[in-house]
Amino acid sequence: MYVQTEILFPPKAIPQLRDACGPEWRKLVEHVSELEEGHPESLAFTLMMIRLDGCLDCETDSFRAMRGCALCALQTLRKYRKNEKELLRLYKEALKEVQSHLKRRGAPAPTEVPAPA
Repeated sequence: MYVQTEILFPPKAIPQLRDACGPEWRKLVEHVSELEEGHPESLAFTLMMIRLDGCLDCETDSFRAMRGCALCALQTLRKYRKNEKELLRLYKEALKEVQSHLKRRGAPAPTEVPAPA
C-alpha cells in the first residue's frame, strides 16, 4: 500500500480538514474548498497549513510523509494547543501576506470574496 505523498500541503486536502476544529473553522474550510486552487484565499490556507504542518522540514521517507498530507494535517490540527480563534488569526495573517505578495507582483485581483470572520 503506497500513499501518494506531496512535497507541500496540497489544496486538494483542504476539504478533509472540515471537522478538525469548531464551527468557524468548518465555515472557513467549506468556503476555501469551493475556490480555485490559485485564488488568494486558497493560497493563504495552503500557506498556513504548510507552516503549521512543518512541510518544509518533512522528508519524503518519514513516517509523517508516508501517512500522507491529509492525515498529517489532521493530526497537526488536533494537537494544536491554541484555540480555533488563533487558527483563524493565522489564516488571516497568511491571507494578508499572499495579497501583499500578489499586489507587489502586479497580479490581477480576483473577484472580491469576503473572508469568513
